[in-house]
Amino acid sequence: MDIDNRKVFIIAEAGVNHNGSIETAKKLVDVAVEAGADAVKFQTFKAESLVSKYASKADYQKRTTDADESQFEMIKRLELSEADHRELIDYCRDKGIVFLSTPFDIESADFLNSLGLETFKIPSGEITNLPYLRKIGELKKEVVLSTGMSDLGEIRDALDILVSAGTPLSKITVLHCNTEYPTPFEDVNLRAMLTIKEAFPDVKIGYSDHTLGITVPIAAVALGATVIEKHFTLDKNMSGPDHRASLEPAELKDMVGAIRDIEIAMGDGIKKPSSSEIKNKPVARKSIVAARDIKKGEKFTEENLAVKRPGNGINPMRWDDVMGKEAPRYFKQDEPIEL
Repeated sequence: MDIDNRKVFIIAEAGVNHNGSIETAKKLVDVAVEAGADAVKFQTFKAESLVSKYASKADYQKRTTDADESQFEMIKRLELSEADHRELIDYCRDKGIVFLSTPFDIESADFLNSLGLETFKIPSGEITNLPYLRKIGELKKEVVLSTGMSDLGEIRDALDILVSAGTPLSKITVLHCNTEYPTPFEDVNLRAMLTIKEAFPDVKIGYSDHTLGITVPIAAVALGATVIEKHFTLDKNMSGPDHRASLEPAELKDMVGAIRDIEIAMGDGIKKPSSSEIKNKPVARKSIVAARDIKKGEKFTEENLAVKRPGNGINPMRWDDVMGKEAPRYFKQDEPIEL
């Protein structure tokens, strides 16, 4: 995974939108590749290690799945086996896209490490899980840390644990995030991403988006996000907890395309004429010209001079320099003035 400030790293978040099917997971990989994403990310967990059998679902999960089903039952049917992981890694390698997966417990982190993953995504829910954070930090890999539901103090504590365990800040990207699915626009608080960068200048910043549509992640790129993560699905009408708040294939492709346009448009920050617009200067700018016919030796005044296009004569910024000088020759009306 190559996260730098020259190109936005786009993570297409498949999550659990495969609904436990390896074939659906592969179709999601295909969609991510077609859209031009840099990575496709899944989730790695053991239901028994993630939730108790009595845990209730989040409100958005109750709205999108069977409300009578426990969170454990839902999570259990969304697991990918170890064989599934290996198959998906091989499939991603063949397709030329980075495979990522979020471990939700220490056992899963060890498993992903054994598969050779070089980047570990920490989900928002684990930002206060000290043993988990310490395990990830000890791996000394690239870390992407989501910060939904947290404040700066909790982010600082998590970073301190990761660093003390062996992962330098230079290898950590912190993602601003809101964990509501979908996130209301009024709750996005995108400026908080800049607050994170100001508080922790040695980390890279990004944004994990759960809003509807593609507007907010594009805005995040304009504000300096180096990583964008966005859920996607084959069909928003599929059964499962996250489909309705995910992008469909065409939307994902539109988002990637818009981000690529924006990162090019951001430029180098130097204010100067671009190579494409230099040719417009003589057309759009103006020169000092004769407002009427001017005889040789006649003094230039505000009455016999004007400023008109094209801009291939004396720059109007020299207006005061021209005033009072004698015409070196006869000038017809509208003819550019020469000294």
